[in-house]
Amino acid sequence: MDDLVRWLGEQLDVDTEAARAAMVTLGDVEWYVTQDSDVGQYSVRSEPTCRAVARVSRIDGDSGERAAVLDGRAAAEHIATWGPARVLREIDAKRRILAEHALNGWACTTCDNGEVEQVFPCPTLRLLALPYADRPGYREEWRP
Repeated sequence: MDDLVRWLGEQLDVDTEAARAAMVTLGDVEWYVTQDSDVGQYSVRSEPTCRAVARVSRIDGDSGERAAVLDGRAAAEHIATWGPARVLREIDAKRRILAEHALNGWACTTCDNGEVEQVFPCPTLRLLALPYADRPGYREEWRP
């Protein structure tokens, strides 16, 4: 097994544990957004128990700084979009892509069409690892 494949599998394991921990703690998988008030406060709630997972409010920057505004609804929608169910589906898809691009001798089983000499890890695996480039163990040589 190639170092990149092993390392990427470890990153997916970390993400899986985090998503499952959120599910166990909250008891629900799907998340959605509700507006708590008319002043820009929103909750991310879990389905089906409707428990609040997170609360987000509009935040305006200090008057001495350049005005920075956090749109509470946009932040809440982002949190809800990346709830445990979505994360676990993404991880499953990435693991399937890893399996499709396994090392076969010296080349990727999917990318090696016999016409062009392929190097391993293939561009697909390098791209899969790119979102994790800020984590310990990522090597610049893997960057696509």
